[in-house]
Amino acid sequence: MKQFKIKIIKTVTIITTMTSVAFLGDANVEAAEGIDTSVVNEAWGLPTYVYGGGLSDEQIQETADILKIDSMENVASVDVTGEDLQDYLNTGSGNTASMISSVLVQREDEGEGVNVLIETPDDITEITQEQYANAAITAGVEDVTIMVASIRPVTGESALTGIYKAFDVNGEDLDQDRMEVAQEELETTNQIAQENSGDSEFDTSRFDQAIVEIKQQLAELKEQQGELATREDIEQIINDALENNNLQNVITQEQLDRLLSFFETYQQTGAIDSDQVKEQLGKLSSDIRSKFGDAIQEAEDSGLFDKIGNFFRSIWDAVAGLFN
Repeated sequence: MKQFKIKIIKTVTIITTMTSVAFLGDANVEAAEGIDTSVVNEAWGLPTYVYGGGLSDEQIQETADILKIDSMENVASVDVTGEDLQDYLNTGSGNTASMISSVLVQREDEGEGVNVLIETPDDITEITQEQYANAAITAGVEDVTIMVASIRPVTGESALTGIYKAFDVNGEDLDQDRMEVAQEELETTNQIAQENSGDSEFDTSRFDQAIVEIKQQLAELKEQQGELATREDIEQIINDALENNNLQNVITQEQLDRLLSFFETYQQTGAIDSDQVKEQLGKLSSDIRSKFGDAIQEAEDSGLFDKIGNFFRSIWDAVAGLFN
């Protein structure tokens, strides 16, 4: 009988492992493609390489190699400086030497959304792809592919300035107020994410999704009521978004207050009424959701959980029958 029990345990373990692998397979997201610098884009012409002004010539080329730029003749290149940081965001010390992270940016067809690829995840130590995308959308960026890289560890915050410069040199002006609020968003969300990084219940992707949902709900409320949300409305919307993403027991009251303060500022910008922002957020939300939950939802929809439950019940019935 002991031998039989071991066989049953092994069988269940194998089945459980196979089921887990199936879920993981379903949850895998096809990797987004980068930027082909051998192709001339009709919107901007050449892709735009904005490199950190603190880099040497050798480091500029090293970063270009990381971004898979085959030839510098295939891109429009420009540096991003401390002066740019002050011009676009009205902040910073103007220290160009600290500008290290770089970006390769290409305009995409309408409806493609904002897609960010971090090519050096070990050296962009804090900012996530979704945080970049979320903040860029706030600033007015749309339908673009952005590749981010750094030759050494940096937080990555200055890369957002590089994105703005790419739009600027291609003749597309972004709203100053929105760029400043986007920087505040990046700093606020990154700080909260870093503070919770050691908590096993905190999921960065779900937090990024919560930020998207808050923006969407604020815009919807403004559209329905014809006026901005009250402080109480914003707090309720934030709490609902956190609960939707299983973060209600993770985010502290102090962190919630910071989010509340930020979104009071956010809804004062043109982003709240922008159809373009609505469209870009919808695409970003879809991209984020592809990273979590879909496998489980698909399993529920297909009845897989019921099938698994019935299978294990049949095993139990068979085992119980041996003792009757």
